[in-house]
Amino acid sequence: MNELTPMLPQLAHPWWLLGLLGLPLLAWWHHRRSPLGALTYSRLPGDGKGGIGSVLAAARLHLPFYCRAAALAFLLLALARPQLGYSWEESLTEGIDIQLVLDVSGSMAAEDFQPDNRLAVAKRVVSDFVSARTGDRIGLTVFAGSASTRAPLTTDRRMLTSLIDGVELNPQMDGTAIGVALANAAARLKDSEAKSRVVVLVTDGVNNTGAIDPGSASAICDGLDIRVYTVGVGTEGLVEVPVRTRDPITGRMRETRVEMRNQLDEKLLEAISERTGGRYYRATDSESLVAIFADIDELEKTTVETKRYVRYEETFQPLAWTAFGLLLLPFAAAAGRLTAEP
Repeated sequence: MNELTPMLPQLAHPWWLLGLLGLPLLAWWHHRRSPLGALTYSRLPGDGKGGIGSVLAAARLHLPFYCRAAALAFLLLALARPQLGYSWEESLTEGIDIQLVLDVSGSMAAEDFQPDNRLAVAKRVVSDFVSARTGDRIGLTVFAGSASTRAPLTTDRRMLTSLIDGVELNPQMDGTAIGVALANAAARLKDSEAKSRVVVLVTDGVNNTGAIDPGSASAICDGLDIRVYTVGVGTEGLVEVPVRTRDPITGRMRETRVEMRNQLDEKLLEAISERTGGRYYRATDSESLVAIFADIDELEKTTVETKRYVRYEETFQPLAWTAFGLLLLPFAAAAGRLTAEP
């Protein structure tokens, strides 16, 4: 529920304002009345020589009428019941459960996604995707030669973003177990009661290890009505990959660079997405990866129903008190001999 938001004032009974149209007629009638004679004017202070004195005398003569006319105007405004409204909204979301599956095998260290390596760019894009999906539950699975769940389905964006930032290369044995990773994600989503259940798989390799083959894993997802979007990352041709090795002489870890050819199995990823009703994407740089996640974000929209509540506060009291004060003013003026009569 959002905080209270001030709204423009409104009138509960605006038809009372039609009475204001009669005030000019009252003023015309007041000034068109037959003069009451010299006795009325003889009680007014003045020098009788015209000029400023006669103007002040006329103003004092008409002061009671205009005070009552102003009081009537304020009374009509009060009867119109001006109100100041405050609104707040309640959002009812029909969320989507999404399990992100991120490849952390050694080949994700390839630096063909400038200004960083594949994994660093993927982490940044995935974090932005998570931040934008405020109405959904999202989990995180990482995999290389095996798979593990880093975050179950959650709405805690801060915690999930922190876990994504902390993902590193090769936390498990090296290799690419796409089938195991997909089965892990399906296990996280199988008990979900969300309207839509989705897996987003990001990898740059071929399935070369694991006890579960990708075909069986995609069949599981299809049977559970889980849609799988697959994203293949990496450029064509040879790329340099930094590899940490231990020096056999000194025993210290050192970094060397080796050239490798991208071995992305696009046919497999296409087959997984096609079987589960998802879509396959190919990202060859950071810009295309951003565009891919933006497209997935558009395809998997969360339904949001908003109810608006309005609370009004009455604000006619100052107008009513002003009208009462204006009615008393002619009596005070007469008591102070500023006017001839109250």
